[in-house]
Amino acid sequence: MKVFNTLTRKKEDLRPIKDGKVGIYSCGPTVYSSPHIGNMYAYISWDILVRVLRYLGFEVNQVMNITDVGHLTSDADSGEDKMEKGSKREGISVWEIARKYEMEFMQSLEMLNIVKPTIFCRATDHIKEQIELVKKLEENGFTYRISDGIYYDTSKFAGYGDFAGLDLEKIREGARVEENAEKRNPSDFALWKFSPSTDSEQGRRQMEWESPWGVGFPGWHIECTAMSVKYLGETFDIHTGGEDHIAVHHTNEIAQGYGAFGHQTANYWMHNAFITLGGGKMSKSDGEVYTIKQIQEMGFDPIIYRYMAINCHYRKGMVFGLEGLKTAKSSYEKLLSAVSKWREENVAGKIDEDCRKLFVESVSNDLAMPEAWAVVWKLVKSDLSDGDKLATILDFDKVLGLRLDQEIKEEEIPDKVLEMAEERQKCKELKNWPEADSLRGKIKEEGFLIEDTKDGYNIRRNSGL
Repeated sequence: MKVFNTLTRKKEDLRPIKDGKVGIYSCGPTVYSSPHIGNMYAYISWDILVRVLRYLGFEVNQVMNITDVGHLTSDADSGEDKMEKGSKREGISVWEIARKYEMEFMQSLEMLNIVKPTIFCRATDHIKEQIELVKKLEENGFTYRISDGIYYDTSKFAGYGDFAGLDLEKIREGARVEENAEKRNPSDFALWKFSPSTDSEQGRRQMEWESPWGVGFPGWHIECTAMSVKYLGETFDIHTGGEDHIAVHHTNEIAQGYGAFGHQTANYWMHNAFITLGGGKMSKSDGEVYTIKQIQEMGFDPIIYRYMAINCHYRKGMVFGLEGLKTAKSSYEKLLSAVSKWREENVAGKIDEDCRKLFVESVSNDLAMPEAWAVVWKLVKSDLSDGDKLATILDFDKVLGLRLDQEIKEEEIPDKVLEMAEERQKCKELKNWPEADSLRGKIKEEGFLIEDTKDGYNIRRNSGL
């Protein structure tokens, strides 16, 4: 299998540390608000990675963190802790915020048929490990103390900017003194932050712990290094995350690995691109974002969103729009209908090895899903027996995760809507157009749309389009 390694900026053969076994650490959510579809695009991408590896016969150990402390609003070391901000916004404790949105995240995984990682690990459950790692960095001479915390001295790591191609000199020239005048270098980052005093304008934090340096809380970056090495070892195979992690979060993780162990922790770094809305990156601050639950409330099975996402290459991202979601729905239902028809034939079949070979070649080439889909539709249109098509597509679904083995469910339409539809049809026959239009509106108010056909009409749930 080949994967694109951000570290080397090229596709490489995946050579696991242990034959037949792959260890993956995936950067998980910061649970301060509802996960939106842009967030979930990343987890669909890495679900495909895990599924492909298992499809190819690898034993996969995937670890994912839950960030429930330490992630500041700037993604660096300024601003308010996102968890504390969420607490103020909703008037409940930080701990309640964390559990509330962790549960929403888990529900989104289930709705999208994402296989849960082998291990979920919360940052707040691993404070001891984070403190031990900071102590190790301190012992190795990579830290210094200023008024608001313990910082990593990036000048002690000569290769700090290499991973992201950072121009450190330009960063120094452009640094604003007011950001943190005490830092030795603009690129230095917090490992442990001190809690504000009780007489501070900020007030005391809800999440804080004792440490060798004083009461405080861990920086955002330290948790991932501490937890990944705890569960996967000081060197593991693959680290995944969004492309926005490259310049700050993952660059700092690499620095922590070198500072603590003398080497980086992951051999392969894989990053997904963003989803865009109208040409811009989707983020929670933009306002116009959707959650998986909202998509479901608009009448779309969340699997439709998964279908849409896995038709794209993870490194190119996806342009999202409701029209595109409607197209994906139509395409998915066409595929599901074909599978249902093959199942009705009730003929035993076998996996077509020629198709499977083409499918494997595609997914093994850095998760080339558009090419894999070409194989799927070639299978649908082929002259193979229905039994062979069914056996082959269900085999592919181990990777696709589209629940193609489910039966098609007929839309349940309330009697009230059916009666109005019949009444409208009579009005049309009598050319009573105003009343027919009025009934169309009433049907829409009930959450359904009526579409005229040459044979009469169709009724479907209103998806909001």
